[in-house]
Amino acid sequence: MKISLIRCVVAIFVCLCFTNNVLQAQSPKTTWFEEARYGMFIHWGLYSAAEGLWKGEQLRYNNNYAEWIRYRNRISKDEYGELAKRFVWESIDPEQWVLLAKEAGMKYVIITSKHHDGVALWDTKVGDYSLPKLSGTNRDVIKEIADACRKHGMKLGFYYSHWIDWEHPYAWDHNQELTGHVTDEQFDEYWQKKAIPQLRELLTNYGDIAMMWFDMWIPYQKTIFKKEQLEQAATLIRELQPNCLINSRLGLPTDGKYVDFQTLGDNQFGTSFIDHPWETPGTIAHSWGYNGQEKEWRSTGQIFEQLIGNAALNGGYTLNIGPRADGSVPYESVSRLKDIGHWLSTYGEAVYGTTGLKLNAHQHDWGTITKKSRENVIYMNVFNWPLDRTLRVTGIDSKPKKVTLLSAGDIVDLPFTQYGPLLHINLPAKQSDPFVSVIRVTYDELDLSPDIAAESTFGGFALRADNALNKDKLRVSQYDGKRPTHIQTNKELIRWELYLPAAGTYSMDISCHNPTEEKVHTTIRIGDKTIAAAIEPSGNVVSEPNQNDYTSEFSDQRIGEIQVDKPGKYIVEFQQETGSTLWLNRLWIVKK
Repeated sequence: MKISLIRCVVAIFVCLCFTNNVLQAQSPKTTWFEEARYGMFIHWGLYSAAEGLWKGEQLRYNNNYAEWIRYRNRISKDEYGELAKRFVWESIDPEQWVLLAKEAGMKYVIITSKHHDGVALWDTKVGDYSLPKLSGTNRDVIKEIADACRKHGMKLGFYYSHWIDWEHPYAWDHNQELTGHVTDEQFDEYWQKKAIPQLRELLTNYGDIAMMWFDMWIPYQKTIFKKEQLEQAATLIRELQPNCLINSRLGLPTDGKYVDFQTLGDNQFGTSFIDHPWETPGTIAHSWGYNGQEKEWRSTGQIFEQLIGNAALNGGYTLNIGPRADGSVPYESVSRLKDIGHWLSTYGEAVYGTTGLKLNAHQHDWGTITKKSRENVIYMNVFNWPLDRTLRVTGIDSKPKKVTLLSAGDIVDLPFTQYGPLLHINLPAKQSDPFVSVIRVTYDELDLSPDIAAESTFGGFALRADNALNKDKLRVSQYDGKRPTHIQTNKELIRWELYLPAAGTYSMDISCHNPTEEKVHTTIRIGDKTIAAAIEPSGNVVSEPNQNDYTSEFSDQRIGEIQVDKPGKYIVEFQQETGSTLWLNRLWIVKK
């Protein structure tokens, strides 16, 4: 996998730039992938035997991906090949990986057939740099995992590192930035004599292949690749495996001709609804390959949020395991996968075959909404069970036909009340699942109000940069670890839409920072009501005591009350009237 946060960000940018409207409609070929939503990545190779250590030294540099150890620790080809002797073949059983994926509720498996180290996991006829030859075994792990996938009804995909190959003298190696680039002619020799023949072997010898997963995270124009070389690979796949999907890290545009689905950066999750097929490749830990020094494990709760969060934005999640050289999978991975699989065995309908609603992403503080594709059925995936037993849902104008709480036992009908685009669901005292409780809501039709500011679990409305009607035109500074996300205003008009569910008195608070030395006068309008507020200079606040660690203070103050005559939709407008600038964090409106 790629090696830095910067490259992750670049990968997202590139994938978004490659996207065009050809993939907006679902392709029959990608239907299974969009319905699956969840699959297993397996990083396993010579690096698995190093376990993140080389001659007593841990991985070098800041990014300690174990599968990069040959490059990071400057290991020679011959010494690296000696790691093959550490494989415990009598214990290695790839079928167990497939069974783990199945128990975890996953629908496909992707295995690293050749990673950046250039070592083929199968007995390739292209050269002698393969795990079977180096190990002196007649085992073909690729065949075994292909057979296991067919046996247990799992889709099979191959990861193939087509760009980076540290074994071949003419393939790409990042150190060539210092030592000198290979020529186009030399790189094409690698391409025609190793990469293309190996791809042909993978596509010919192992039955139906559901996807080919490539790993070049920048566009081909910034690499040594020529467009026609990548088109050659895609054409070969289309010829030998017509139904095989190709991911965007091949390096060509995501346009449906050569690329079928978008791959975001490593561990980069969706932030908005994307109409075409896409996925996040992610890790349970930090490293992809096995690292015996691993200390960074994601919690099961985090994985649930990532899986369901992506599904709610029309995306999938390919979650990685890194088995050891004896084939065993770390307990931390197994326990998390089994917990998720147990949940999916009961609540899988909230993930499989779902998409999302085109509302503001992550607008509900209690959890995430998914929607059954081509049906008017939605699922409230509740991570934070409200203490007042009222689940507040915002943005759906239609009134439900039925609301039910799913559980491993009886399905319970729940009472609810509709206030325009606000839905209040009455909950029992206890959540139905310790990880994620699921409420199924059925409609005759679904009409949305996507611009309505969401109601908080606490019953109020937080008006922020991310739910402003004109958010794309605002100057927004994102949370930097100290200062909250805020709008830098300078007399421009900021507008929100919200629905107030009842007549009565509403109080209004403002959270902001005045960086100047004079009062800043502001005006807030709700319908035909106006509140004027003077914001005093704010100064700084201590972030951490006794460390000379200070930051801008965002004070929270009550600025007034308004009387609302009737429930309904209202436009809220905020405008700075005097002063050079103001940093607005939020307005908070709540019924008294």
